[in-house]
Amino acid sequence: MKWLFVALACVALSEGFVRIPLKKTKSIRSRLREHGVHLPYTDPALKYEPYRSLASSVIQPLNNYADTTYYGPITAGTPPQSFQVLFDTGSANLWVDSTYCNTQACVSHTQFNPKESSTYYSNGETFYLPYGAGSLNGVFGYDMVNVGGIVIKDQQIGLSTSEPGENWVVAPFDGILGLSYPSIAAGGQTPVMDSMMQDNLLQQDIFAFYLTANEAEGSEVAFGGVDTSKYQGQIYWTPVTAETYWQIAINGFLINNQATGWCSSGCQAIVDTGTSQLTCPQQYLGYLMQSIGAQANQNGGYMVDCSEVNNLPTITFNINGVDFSLPPSAYISEENQNGYEYCMVAISSTYLPSQNGQPLWILGDVFLREYYSVYDRANNQMGFATLA
Repeated sequence: MKWLFVALACVALSEGFVRIPLKKTKSIRSRLREHGVHLPYTDPALKYEPYRSLASSVIQPLNNYADTTYYGPITAGTPPQSFQVLFDTGSANLWVDSTYCNTQACVSHTQFNPKESSTYYSNGETFYLPYGAGSLNGVFGYDMVNVGGIVIKDQQIGLSTSEPGENWVVAPFDGILGLSYPSIAAGGQTPVMDSMMQDNLLQQDIFAFYLTANEAEGSEVAFGGVDTSKYQGQIYWTPVTAETYWQIAINGFLINNQATGWCSSGCQAIVDTGTSQLTCPQQYLGYLMQSIGAQANQNGGYMVDCSEVNNLPTITFNINGVDFSLPPSAYISEENQNGYEYCMVAISSTYLPSQNGQPLWILGDVFLREYYSVYDRANNQMGFATLA
């Protein structure tokens, strides 16, 4: 504000400020405008809500756990309690471990304590959430939630009361932040992204993901904009075909640039940051593994000879007329156990078709590590771009 006082001093000296009767004194804004200084307009009411987030865009860093899980920090409550959550485009609810839960999965993670938040309240509504890796029960509440500096008041948040099974015990995160459409939210709850949109907290009603490979640092999710340093060239857009998950159409599938015809009558795909692998429609999995030269193991997975990885085929999805290819390095996972190196195919099967009966793929992290992905709620479309 140093420039403001200098400008005011110049006004006072040039116009004999002390001799002007008080009732005729012009406003500071008027005097500065006469001298070519224009103050931007600000809403005086903002001082009453110092915690309010103005429309913005933020980049939230994410942790990469074993190339299978991408999670990052949020806070909830007043004063804020911190949690690590999985940012999941394959679900719609926000929930965290809580002190209401005494199962092993809960007590081994950070737990939200509603009694320690002055802004928490609840009507006691309960929920059940099924996931591919497990399920949980909980109770819905409302509280302040901060995601990357974007503050949401009265955000609906689930507090777990029971998390059975081992999968939640070994999970590196304390909860899940769902980013799909509100139509699939349990209990008709409002997802975090929808709260941001309703409160006009974002410059643009979009978010975007950059996922690293080989457990490298640098993964991120951007809200309200895109990180242009993470991709090159243009973003190729395709419409969302069902406002449930982030579902899009697949127009063709190629193996080593040869069309398979599997999607000649149409396929669908769900773009899911919460699924680590790429999944293939069950009726095509055998053909795909045969073309890769993979052999089934006793655990239901598929393996290849590690010395042959560089000779394996490139597989390609045609999305809205644009080809998006995955080299073998993208879908082969090299692992080491007890000094023995082996190579797993990070592709599994999808047994359920899409809602319209077309074959359904899931473009999980195997695909998303190869492309920058943009999720546009304003226009109900998805975008992909080549990594920088």
